[in-house]
Amino acid sequence: MLELNKIYNMDCVQGMKLLDDCSVDLTVTSPPYDNLRTYKGFEWDFKATAKELYRVTKQGGVVVWIVGDATVKGSETGTSFKQALYFKEIGFNLHDTMIWFKPNCFNFGSNNCYKQSFEYMFVFSKGKPKAINLIKDIPNASAGKVMKGGRKHSDGSRDIVPNFVGSEYKRRFNVWSINVSAKTYGHPAIFPEQLAKDHIVSWSNEGDVVLDPFLGSGTTAKMALLNNRNFIGFELNPEYCKIAEKRIEPYLMQQTIFELLR
Repeated sequence: MLELNKIYNMDCVQGMKLLDDCSVDLTVTSPPYDNLRTYKGFEWDFKATAKELYRVTKQGGVVVWIVGDATVKGSETGTSFKQALYFKEIGFNLHDTMIWFKPNCFNFGSNNCYKQSFEYMFVFSKGKPKAINLIKDIPNASAGKVMKGGRKHSDGSRDIVPNFVGSEYKRRFNVWSINVSAKTYGHPAIFPEQLAKDHIVSWSNEGDVVLDPFLGSGTTAKMALLNNRNFIGFELNPEYCKIAEKRIEPYLMQQTIFELLR
């Protein structure tokens, strides 16, 4: 098992081979896809990555895979769907297909279609997720009111649901509206801290191990530390490793203290 709370400048497949079976609680990552960004010529093997992710993920663990598709000769590649189906093929459940809507995206896409403004967030699980901490932040108009209802089945029959009092906030929808980060830290495709945080909080518990095999500028690592999780990060580009290490340095001591007090 590799040392926790450390960034490894290496290919993620080779790095994950150094991890024990069933040793990771959650993966949150956004891999390079469809040559939409320049990554200094570095390449990666999707199928080998997916297989290693399945091996190192604990039973009940989750992989959040944030991807989109390029448009080539007037047709979207469909790479995101192909990857999702492959994850299912090797044993993962597709727990949820979520959308990251980017209200402030700046797009130079084709004038023949609507502006591209989202990415897929596939939530894969190895069996039933062991940590489900769904965020409730939508104000509920029925808060405090006694609610009645029925649960309808496919044959048209209904179950009587016991009366309940509406809570102050409702569960969030699976389309998340989060602005693209203005600060890039020198990385071409950084994803927002809020995005990483919300997935980390939703699909893991304090003290869990969070992996990012394409760590980039270190967003997942930083948010794992700030939310009392441990992290392991792999990044092939030495320039990005230096950026990430500098970015997370102020938060490493906080996590060390948290682990000592557990």
